[in-house]
Amino acid sequence: MKKKILLSLWFTLLLASIVFLFWQNEFKYSLPTPIPKGYHTIAMGSKIDLSQCCAYDNKPVFFHFFNPDCPCSRFNVPHVSDLIKKYGDRINFKIVVLNKQKTFSIEEIQNKFGAHIPVYFDEGIAKKCGVISTPQAVLLDPSHNLYYRGNYNKTRYCTDAESNYAQMAIDSLLKQNNSPSFNALALRAYGCSLPNCTK
Repeated sequence: MKKKILLSLWFTLLLASIVFLFWQNEFKYSLPTPIPKGYHTIAMGSKIDLSQCCAYDNKPVFFHFFNPDCPCSRFNVPHVSDLIKKYGDRINFKIVVLNKQKTFSIEEIQNKFGAHIPVYFDEGIAKKCGVISTPQAVLLDPSHNLYYRGNYNKTRYCTDAESNYAQMAIDSLLKQNNSPSFNALALRAYGCSLPNCTK
């Protein structure tokens, strides 16, 4: 009888550990990011004035909001790197690092993406764009109007070609189509929440 109780306790502990690990490493990142108190909505099509912190020309601008400690951010580094390689001659890519706990150098971040593009450590950019989590994509048209703000893909690893939301937005803007309509999976924030980039 004692052996059965110990065995059932061991299995319960094992099952609880598996559930906890699944929650910590997977499920909690599939839940929408809670909207913070005092959040000010920035509507699509809004003019985004970042002239005080960022250099512009007449190309569209793509901001990648990134936290090196956020698992979701780390998973999509290859995808963002591919976007930079594919569209870098037609779009100005910029990385905004959001992490209050650690200091990262510009070179460290550029090396992660294999690209020498501008890197910023300014939380104000996230606020002006209405970004509340990492990773998030923001695409501005050449007039600096908000064309797209949302997720890269419905999967953490950005492997579903049919839901490459950020890439679809880029393609649509470059073809000068109207802003594409996306479902909630594209536009609702997921990942690590700001300001501390934790979930």
